[in-house]
Amino acid sequence: MQRMLHTANSRPTTCGNRAAIAIKTAVSEAANRMEALLRVLLINPKFRLPIDTRTTPHLGLAYLGAVTLERGDDCKIYDADIETEPLEDLLLAWRPDIVGITANTPQVKEAWRTAQRIKKTVPGTPIVIGGPHPSVLSEESAIRPEIDIVVRGEGEAAWVELLEQLEEMKAQHGSYSDKDWMAAETPLHGLFGITFRTVDGKMHLRPDHPPINNLDDLPWPAYSLFKMEHYTNLQPATDHVDGARSFSVMTSRGCPYRCTFCSQSIMPQKWRARSAKSVADEWEHLVKVLGAEEIGVLDDSANIRVDRLHELADELIKREINHVPWIFVNGIRANLATVELLGHLKEAGLKRTAFGVETGDPDVLMSIDKRIDHDTIRQAFKNAKQVGLETIGFFIIGLPGDTAETMEKTIQFAIEVDPMIANFSMMTPYPGTKVYEIVKRKGRMLVHDWDDYVFFDGKARYEMGELTAELVEAKWKEAYRRFYLRPSRVAKTLGRKDFWLNFGRTSKVAFRTIFPKKVKKELAAELGKERAMV
Repeated sequence: MQRMLHTANSRPTTCGNRAAIAIKTAVSEAANRMEALLRVLLINPKFRLPIDTRTTPHLGLAYLGAVTLERGDDCKIYDADIETEPLEDLLLAWRPDIVGITANTPQVKEAWRTAQRIKKTVPGTPIVIGGPHPSVLSEESAIRPEIDIVVRGEGEAAWVELLEQLEEMKAQHGSYSDKDWMAAETPLHGLFGITFRTVDGKMHLRPDHPPINNLDDLPWPAYSLFKMEHYTNLQPATDHVDGARSFSVMTSRGCPYRCTFCSQSIMPQKWRARSAKSVADEWEHLVKVLGAEEIGVLDDSANIRVDRLHELADELIKREINHVPWIFVNGIRANLATVELLGHLKEAGLKRTAFGVETGDPDVLMSIDKRIDHDTIRQAFKNAKQVGLETIGFFIIGLPGDTAETMEKTIQFAIEVDPMIANFSMMTPYPGTKVYEIVKRKGRMLVHDWDDYVFFDGKARYEMGELTAELVEAKWKEAYRRFYLRPSRVAKTLGRKDFWLNFGRTSKVAFRTIFPKKVKKELAAELGKERAMV
């Protein structure tokens, strides 16, 4: 996540690398200054969950914090999931020059509420919002009075350009306000990848920002800005690792595939990868300097170039940092998971990988544009187990086209491939996905408030044709029951050391998941009071 900037004077200035050059130019100019230019606050709004899940540093904010620090600004990150200090106290004591807020769909209304609190506490402070949800529905946020600017998609380059403009305004005028920046003749008209509304009421959607072509040019994520001791590890229900020693890395961005259920609102379709050396340099820093005891690769499609992963494995082994276990948190493509590759990665320290199975029905699998078949998926699980890797399988109950029979096939397929962890989720149509558009045209959404996307309460999110909420919810519960309550599965679970080390926490999570009514009523009441604000 954090990397030192490399010079690229010999690299031609093409559309593909202008974004990285813009970041590096700002950093180079800022390096000559002796004091901080701006006070920058980055916020991760509270994720209001009725059950206790993992809490890890936000990788996107870690990258924004890194480019902010490299520019020469003073930066703080306020993660509402773990903070004990009231936000208002921080705002009054520090008085930031600009605030950036990230938000996915379940967080977006909390992000708006947070922005309202900021405007009330420190009036005139410019507020920028970004993340998956605002990237898809940018005008929805830009029209709100508490939001000044929406950054769409990959954020680092656009964020640096916004800071440059604000720095110039501050230097020229001394004092400034959000309204000064949003004047009809604002310099924002010259930037890319942003949506904003000027004071005359006009909405402006600037063209998309060119993606950062050379990811090696980004700085490493700024973990120093997080209170690491307050976080969990990457998979706390499975592994017993100190959260302060658990780190994430990004080795590639983008995905050439376009599955109908998956939102690619942040990263462009073009897949871009860091070099093996760049990743290994950061990895070595995490292990030898920050004391990493666990590393999670968060890529959507890490193994698109198999030769790059072989090179990375060689680097980790050569540098003798392969003793630290690592996992593919979001999984890898099953069609590229050969015995040779997985065995090499195992030697380099890989402990666990996931595969996105989604469905056990061939027709449904084809309909979601997964571009893979079940025999290939079967072989991937066999290959992983052959070399001694733990596996996770991701399965979706209630995809468009699902029936009682097709969902039964999904349960049976999960039992057949038998991953160490089977993750069954009910299909949730998020904005930006093809499924969302399909349901809007042909089905009926059962949730009508973005806050409601946060409830993990075993409730279906939509109905379409014969796919009723009652059927989906019943098959989802059945999937977990039939997979995990098999005698062989129970025996395996009880035989894992980490299960007993995590027993207290795991039992609490299970209880709150199975008997959640009181918790969810309390959360619903809390949200009900706050909804009046937005």
